[in-house]
Amino acid sequence: MRKALRQKIIDVCNLKISQKGSDVGLSFYAFFKNKNDDPDQLMEAATWWIKTHRLNHFEKAIKIKNMLEEQNKNTN
Repeated sequence: MRKALRQKIIDVCNLKISQKGSDVGLSFYAFFKNKNDDPDQLMEAATWWIKTHRLNHFEKAIKIKNMLEEQNKNTN
């Protein structure tokens, strides 16, 4: 997953956690507008979520954030 998309997802996770608490769950659709204006980026996130990591439809935002922050450490 490209770095810009990882950062976008981390930012959304941070926002959701600050709004609803550390127990908030979300799906990969949470990172996109209702209008599908970037299908390539949506598929990139879906592939990471579903095919690469075999995550459930809803996961804790803190789990996703931690996974991506770890991935950022390993790619820098």
